[in-house]
Amino acid sequence: MADFYQNGIITTLHNLRQRDLSDMEAELRKFSKKQSMTLVLPSLYSELEGEALPNIVKELSHVDYLDEIVIGLDQATEAQYKEALSFFKPLNQNFKVLWNDGPRLQELDQRLAEKNLAPKELGKGRNVWYCFGYVLAKDTAKAVALHDCDILTYDRSLLARLLYPVANPNFNYKFCKGFYARVASGKMHGRVTRLLVTPLIRALKKVYGQNDYLDYIDSFRYPLAGEFAFRTEVITDLRIPSDWGLEIGVLSELNRNYANNRLCQADIADVYDHKHQELSAEDTAKGLSKMSVDICKTLYRKLATNGVVFNAETFRAIKATYFRIALDFVETYYNDAEMNGLHLDIHAEEAAIEMFAENVLGAGQDFLENPMETPFIASWNRVNSALPELSNEFINAVDADMKEYG
Repeated sequence: MADFYQNGIITTLHNLRQRDLSDMEAELRKFSKKQSMTLVLPSLYSELEGEALPNIVKELSHVDYLDEIVIGLDQATEAQYKEALSFFKPLNQNFKVLWNDGPRLQELDQRLAEKNLAPKELGKGRNVWYCFGYVLAKDTAKAVALHDCDILTYDRSLLARLLYPVANPNFNYKFCKGFYARVASGKMHGRVTRLLVTPLIRALKKVYGQNDYLDYIDSFRYPLAGEFAFRTEVITDLRIPSDWGLEIGVLSELNRNYANNRLCQADIADVYDHKHQELSAEDTAKGLSKMSVDICKTLYRKLATNGVVFNAETFRAIKATYFRIALDFVETYYNDAEMNGLHLDIHAEEAAIEMFAENVLGAGQDFLENPMETPFIASWNRVNSALPELSNEFINAVDADMKEYG
């Protein structure tokens, strides 16, 4: 049985294994009569050919409390877009597939680019941003959930537990972050959270002392989880990174916009496995190496906006402090793995830490050399102010694509 301990400053909603899924789904159906719910799925076309997404669609076909599912489709040709429309037909809900590479949405992207409002980097952040814009344009959903399309261990209880805190009208939460144990196939995963984010946060606290923002991030059990839900009004002035800093960036925006008692985290899965990124220690433009650089820079930017001053000397101190704390964590994780009959490769763990330590410093140097870099995408409030007609055009473009190719 899970514990019910509350640590940190963010409310944790546990899974105490006392409630059937059918009971929770019945309550969500009741909530849906007063406020509609939408699910956002950012997807690559390649994920339609993988192991995870077919099962996700099968599980979602049994969910009857959603008003709509919005699928952002990246890296798809015309023929692949047609295939995607057929692929998602087993869903029993209304669904829309945003063909992000299609001529109609590319035209809208170009119009945004002319006003310097379009995302500048391809990737999940851009896909999610356009999905959010579509949800706002429709203006029907009161609660929105988002999860990835590569979850190999997916079942629909994940969605129910993720949405419940923001869908329940008796709760006061604007945002819910999912968390879970990254354990699968006899191994302990989640290297970037375990070996980078947590020890880096502790190192920053040691170098700079008590900091409200660092306490906030440290309160989330899995800050890099790609699953979250929110009341729709949260989206309007959300400025998110277009790179791998998406999850930390979203948490940072929520910290800026809302009191801590409006935010929560929920235990949404007993086991969780998805595709794993390569370490790519030799190339900071790929894999976990790029991810670690983007995450570090997102944290540094947020701290700088809160008045924290960085220089070359402090980044060297941060690297050294991080390295020592991270190495100490390896023993902790090894003992935890041993007690639970899991395999943990100490050599691989320490090799990852060595790479992360270099990137902690490298990201700091890049931050100092490019102080005006702003990878954040404009908020939809700003977009709608600059191009008030875009919302209707967005809806019409998606509908036209689905009518023409469906």
